[in-house]
Amino acid sequence: MIEGKFSDSNELIFEIDFVAEDGSIITVDALFDTGFTGWLAVNTQDAVSLGWQLIDNDETRLTATGEAQFNVYAGIVSLDGQDLTIPVVAGDDIAEVLLGLPWLLTRRLVVDFPSQLLTLG
Repeated sequence: MIEGKFSDSNELIFEIDFVAEDGSIITVDALFDTGFTGWLAVNTQDAVSLGWQLIDNDETRLTATGEAQFNVYAGIVSLDGQDLTIPVVAGDDIAEVLLGLPWLLTRRLVVDFPSQLLTLG
């Protein structure tokens, strides 16, 4: 289980580790977005700099602003001490790292604003 934090605007933020091709670890804050149907979204520059393998290019996805084209990479993230290879949606206009709805298929999300408790595990 990992503990998260609430942003100033009460967004759900979790710290996760990206594992680069060379094995180095980069820790980032990721916004949990239940409206996003992918596992993870990052800026294209991040996926490329991590050396993640491109597995699909020009995949069309529906976003809040309409259809858009994205690349999909095989990304490795370390979450709760476990390294996972997942499909990562990447685009040039993605401003922040997003965790999506599929995480809830394998993990329990607890959000308790009055107690300031946020966990994913």
